[in-house]
Amino acid sequence: MQDSRIPPFSLALLHPRYALNWLGLGLLWLLVTLLPWRMQMALGRGLGRLSMRILGSRVKIARRNLELALPELSEQEREQTLKANFESVGCAVFETGMAWFWPHWRMRAITRMEGTEHVDAALAKGQGMLLLSAHFLTLELNARQFGLYRPGVGVYRPNTNAVLEYAQVQGRCRSNKYLVNRLNIKGMLKALRQGDALWYAPDHDYGRHASVFVPFFAVEEAATITGTATLARVKNTVTLPCFTLREKDGYRLLIQPPIDNFPVGNDHTDAITSNKVIEDAIRLAPEQYMWLHRRFKTTPEGVPYRY
Repeated sequence: MQDSRIPPFSLALLHPRYALNWLGLGLLWLLVTLLPWRMQMALGRGLGRLSMRILGSRVKIARRNLELALPELSEQEREQTLKANFESVGCAVFETGMAWFWPHWRMRAITRMEGTEHVDAALAKGQGMLLLSAHFLTLELNARQFGLYRPGVGVYRPNTNAVLEYAQVQGRCRSNKYLVNRLNIKGMLKALRQGDALWYAPDHDYGRHASVFVPFFAVEEAATITGTATLARVKNTVTLPCFTLREKDGYRLLIQPPIDNFPVGNDHTDAITSNKVIEDAIRLAPEQYMWLHRRFKTTPEGVPYRY
């Protein structure tokens, strides 16, 4: 569980078994380099609509998540959101390439930053910054864009494919310092103690371990990890919600004020607070959230499996 900094290139990565990986990465680089942004988004929406015909099981999961989370929507409204969500999935393919391959000047050209004064205030006080984020489909852009203002540290899951691991570490470190394995809690604590900005997205369902059941959208008992409050308790650390939203002419990097009265030291209360912050952000653009994963798969004793 070592920290991942920009790795040196190895000839082992040129093994024939990685040929398709390099071909895919090369094609993605070519498309995001040559095509204008609006064309990439148009192609992405088309790719997303096509994926709905191929990824049947993921469509079912996303539809079920929307039923559970947003019962106030009519069936027609949920289907419209579902379609827009998969269009966003297709756009995310291109956005990953943009985050990994675009030079700084091109990334800045489509990025509008809002709330950088909160980063400035934390820096002036020498505080570590816990960037509370979520699994939006724009997540690859989020850390890249924040790093344009102030390089930080990302929390990630290493890829078992050597070429994809090389590409994602290279890409995610284009404007940031290094990555920390999501299991390396000591590495996260160290980054905050050193005054770094640590990007952290706790909104997936990671099972019962170190989790509590608290509300998330309309689901009253959603398994939610307690790690957010654990990290926020690091001395001289401030928690800043941080999200990237896709807009008509680019992206808005939204850095919100520090969360008031957080953490309080009660796992349930703190998990409710962090979930509410994330929920409010998702409601700004629900079609851009990663509804494809089983967010509500873990249930309390006596509650039936939701999928």
